[in-house]
Amino acid sequence: MSAQEEIGETQGTNDGNNEGQKPQEGEPPGEIAEEPTQVLDQDGAGDDISVDPAQATNTVKEGDDEIGKADEKEEKVKTVDTNDDPTDANQTEGVKETPVEEKTEENSRKMEETPMSVVISEPDKDVETQESNAQTEGRESPVGDADVSSASPGKVEDKVVETKSESESPLVAPPTSKADRSVDSETPMKDTRDQLESGGIARDGFSANVKFLIMPEGHVQSMTCSLKQSFLELRNHFASEFSQPPQAILMIFDGKMVEDHTVLSDLGVQAGQTVEVEIQSSDPINTPLQYKQSSPMYKLPDKINVRVEVGGKEVELVVHIVQENRKKPFLGGYRHRLTGTEFHNAAAQTLPKIRVPSSVEKFHRDTQTYKLRNRLQQTTNTTSTQMTKDGCYVSNVTDKILIPGKYETADQYHGKILKKVIVLQTYWRRWLAKNYVQRLREDRLRRIEWERQEELRKQKERAERIKREWERRMNPKTKEDFDLLYAHLEKWRNEEMALIDELYSGPERKAALVGLLEQEAYLIASIDRHKLVADEENNDKRIKNFLNKAAAPKKWKAFDGKVTEMDTPYTIRAQELRDIYSTLSMKYLTQDERLDVLLTLKHTVKEHDCKLTQEIIELIDREADLLMRGVKESNLEGLRKRILTLFLQYCKTPLFNPEAARLIKVPQDPAVLRKNIYFCPSCNSYLPSTEFQLSSNSKVVGRCRKCTKLDNDARLRHELSQYRIMLKDLRRSEENVGDGSKIAYLLQEPDLRYLVENIWNSQSVLSAHEDLFDLVLVRWKKYEEWSPWNCILLTKEEASAHAKLENVTEAYGRMFIGKILHKHVLARNYFSRLPGMAEHMKKISGQNRGTGNNGLRAASLKA
Repeated sequence: MSAQEEIGETQGTNDGNNEGQKPQEGEPPGEIAEEPTQVLDQDGAGDDISVDPAQATNTVKEGDDEIGKADEKEEKVKTVDTNDDPTDANQTEGVKETPVEEKTEENSRKMEETPMSVVISEPDKDVETQESNAQTEGRESPVGDADVSSASPGKVEDKVVETKSESESPLVAPPTSKADRSVDSETPMKDTRDQLESGGIARDGFSANVKFLIMPEGHVQSMTCSLKQSFLELRNHFASEFSQPPQAILMIFDGKMVEDHTVLSDLGVQAGQTVEVEIQSSDPINTPLQYKQSSPMYKLPDKINVRVEVGGKEVELVVHIVQENRKKPFLGGYRHRLTGTEFHNAAAQTLPKIRVPSSVEKFHRDTQTYKLRNRLQQTTNTTSTQMTKDGCYVSNVTDKILIPGKYETADQYHGKILKKVIVLQTYWRRWLAKNYVQRLREDRLRRIEWERQEELRKQKERAERIKREWERRMNPKTKEDFDLLYAHLEKWRNEEMALIDELYSGPERKAALVGLLEQEAYLIASIDRHKLVADEENNDKRIKNFLNKAAAPKKWKAFDGKVTEMDTPYTIRAQELRDIYSTLSMKYLTQDERLDVLLTLKHTVKEHDCKLTQEIIELIDREADLLMRGVKESNLEGLRKRILTLFLQYCKTPLFNPEAARLIKVPQDPAVLRKNIYFCPSCNSYLPSTEFQLSSNSKVVGRCRKCTKLDNDARLRHELSQYRIMLKDLRRSEENVGDGSKIAYLLQEPDLRYLVENIWNSQSVLSAHEDLFDLVLVRWKKYEEWSPWNCILLTKEEASAHAKLENVTEAYGRMFIGKILHKHVLARNYFSRLPGMAEHMKKISGQNRGTGNNGLRAASLKA
């Protein structure tokens, strides 16, 4: 390559490839820096060095001849600078379409103001002009001094000839795309047509222009592809651009599907030819191809005309420009120390070549692992002793005089060591003893504090229980509260009877008994008055609960634990009736509000024509008439109560409220009444089996629950609330064990009362603690089923300690064990029917487990 061509290439690269690079004022664009320069690294630091023409593209080779030629051609070289203003895109496109002789000075000025990067091919010696493409990969394009001319009216007579490139076909590289937004844009086709009409071929003679029509949006994407490029590579390329899998992209050429192994040459595509390939999606509905339009940037023209002086003659070349949107890296450069001018190292404009994978394995463990070896080495250490002698003086300033001491035998040495060891052991054992005593003291303090806290807790629980009992006695509301009142009344009566028997006799005793009877009658009447108030409150609660249950939606639990609710027409009807009843029972309503409620009620009950609804309508009309006459509300209480009672009867009728059928006690089907019906000899009534309470040793059905409660209130007056709590705790503990215990669920409150009072004397068998709130019944042998003959009555603290025993015969004494076994014999004799009942329940449960899922489902539905 000649010096002129090298200088032209260097200056063209400096002016075209450095984006944003402008020469300093007063300097020509290709000025040669002869002064020392300063190297710029990536951080902007610099050192003073001389210009190295092998490292910077803005320097030239040394040589007087070449520098002289460059100085002569400095004034002729012009660079085309275009700004990054996107508004010049339309004007630059005019350069492509307008012939060289018709370009205006205005377009020439705009091209000179915009920086652009070009790659110019080396011209042939036999022709005057040539056209080069900057798209060629892996190929150098050296040129001489270039002068860009966007508008050259004086060069109309010059001929522009495009010649073929001398280089061979390069390696296949990823196609570089330039897409037009409009389908009707014919600019790339026109450029290609101009190339073919000029007699040359596109690119390097082994490539063709391919227009990819992206359906259904109709975007056109033009590329220059090698004739040996397979459609598999093109498919993978578009898959990365569209973010779709390669299998979802279909390529169609001339109406036929193209296989992956097919190349362009197999389709009959010639070099430089322009073909059209249609791209579609295999699933246009679910995975459509969406073209991602790049951010708006300034688009350079596809080609420009450059005037170059070759061999003393000025020729015009057509240079193709590659539209590259990527940002070029900063590769360092130089700074002139005197003028401050910066010279940057230029980056190649064309895409880099693809590195061909090497067959040699370079990443291997053997190349990154260093094997270590151990070697023994003995170094020499020479020592010597030097004394004073003739001709050698050694200073004795630092010398020491050693005097031998008393000789110590081995026994003396070991005896001294033993004394020291004894002293150390003494201090060590003293330290251990102090720590042990300190731990005992801390444990004692913790125990005392725990006992104090437990005592405070028990006192607090006892005070709360007494306060709760006092509340129940002062304001009784439930059946258990009234049982408590009758139990305390009986306790008080027994104490007064004992006092009268002790103090009086004869007529005085009879008079005292009469006075006691009168006091008892008065207290019973007071209890009855409380019972009437409680019954009224409880009746309102029962009515509200009945209506709420009828209006509740249907619920069921799904497999994931979520509860699903569903409203049926029957539940919606029940909700309407509940709302009307709630509004009807409200007080302190105005006259208009009350009339609205009565009107709503009238329309509701008029849906059914019967004696009940006719009576309700008659009462509604009567109250409305009285309200219009201005009657006081206090005089209407009886009438309103009649309306409320009749409407409640309306709500409980299954004909008017279908949801009430599953809540009423009397079944609608008469056939059901003949099943499980028993006779109560006390009240002479036939009742279902659920109204009878059976004990564990019962042989007959006996009296119903109502008669039993009445007898208990009149004579026995037993209070079973505490035994009910104890039985609930017992069943909960047996359920936690989970070994299939059945007998604990067969016992009733009276049975447990007999077991605690008559067999265990209502006290703990260990500590004789008599407070029933602190006593529990636990298993005697923890691995056997709980039963009255395998239990023991203890406090809660004693029960927790007893549960930790594995063998009770080793923990308790012989006399204590004999006492427990005697109580077990008494309990077995009284509850002799329980084992058979338990076996019967086990058989029934075994049969239920043996049934299929349908049986279990039916049983759960019946429950």
